[in-house]
Amino acid sequence: MMIKAVVFDAYGTLYDIQSVAEITEDAFPGYGEIITQIWRIKQLEYTWLRSLMQRYQDFAAVTRDSLAYTLRVLGLAYESEIFERVIEKYLHLDLYPDAASTLAALKPRKLAILSNGSPDMLNALVCNTGLDRLLDATISVDAKKIFKPSPEAYALIGEVLGTAPEEVLFVSSNPWDVAGAKSFGLNVAWIERVTPEAMALACVENELMAPLTLFKAIRTQMDELGFAPDHRVHALSELPEISART
Repeated sequence: MMIKAVVFDAYGTLYDIQSVAEITEDAFPGYGEIITQIWRIKQLEYTWLRSLMQRYQDFAAVTRDSLAYTLRVLGLAYESEIFERVIEKYLHLDLYPDAASTLAALKPRKLAILSNGSPDMLNALVCNTGLDRLLDATISVDAKKIFKPSPEAYALIGEVLGTAPEEVLFVSSNPWDVAGAKSFGLNVAWIERVTPEAMALACVENELMAPLTLFKAIRTQMDELGFAPDHRVHALSELPEISART
């Protein structure tokens, strides 16, 4: 069946989550990298824990709580002004260089984001980076009060866009998101930004595993969950060719 819509994860897929390191390093010199990695690991962990506990709070709250956890365990004192300045970066994350051009090339298919982000966070981010001019919809899981990879979250795509799962190409760089989307029945493209070869090289070159290497080992490699992506690419720019074939 023809692909009628291409739907993207936001954080780590269209937007470079590691771009927060610039502000964390500025706020806490010498700690920027480790703050960035622990913060992201706990942020995702809190979405899964809250979903399982059925104690939903939106992604804005999760993001604040996971940053507070990170700074506490690292023993870093801070003033509220610094905390807010770091949090603010989530409204101004850097786009991957090929994001906007890829979206433009995928028209006239419907284009959307499906993200764990709260509506206020996503709408600000999309407007601040100009993607509002290219997207047909910005979909937040907040409508279902449960985070990806819950099937209820992926069901929002059909509800908003009026598409069947087999008519959608879902794109994510997050392996857990790839597994969740494929389990739901979507066509899935995985943006594999960190290859096993790069992982092996990083481990060999480091006498001690650096925080970024550990993060990549935990969060960037395909999970053993029994669901593989339909397409495995290394950049967003490869997607127009894939969508043209399906």
